[in-house]
Amino acid sequence: MDSHSHDSEKCEHTHSTCDYVSDQKLNEYLVNDDIIYDATQIFDALSDFTRFQILGALVNGEKSVTELQEMLSVSQSATSHQLRLLRDRGLVNAKRDGRKVIYSLADEHVTTLIRVGLAHAAHLLGH
Repeated sequence: MDSHSHDSEKCEHTHSTCDYVSDQKLNEYLVNDDIIYDATQIFDALSDFTRFQILGALVNGEKSVTELQEMLSVSQSATSHQLRLLRDRGLVNAKRDGRKVIYSLADEHVTTLIRVGLAHAAHLLGH
C-alpha cells in the first residue's frame, strides 16, 4: 500500500453527513448530464492553485480584491481574473462597498468542498 492509498477501516476522521446526498439522490444526479457538467466545472475551478488559495482565504470571511491580492502576492489583474472565473462558476459572490468589491464564498457547500479537499490531501500525506 503506497502513501496515497486510503484504507477506510483505518481512517480516524469523523465525517458529517449533513452535506452529503442520499444514495437515491446521488444516483439521480449521476444520470443528469447538466449536474455532472456543472460539477466538473466546479472541480476544474478548484484545480487551479491560485483559485484554491483564494477560496481558502475566503473560508475565514469576506475580503476585498486588494486584501486577496496582498495575501496571495498576485497582481490585481490576475486576482480579478480568477475571481471572475470563480464567480461565473457559482463559487463566490461579489458585492460593492463604495469603490471596493467584496468577495465571499457563495455558500456552505463551497466551504465544505475546501475543508474536505484540504483534509483529504492532508490525510493522503499522512498529516
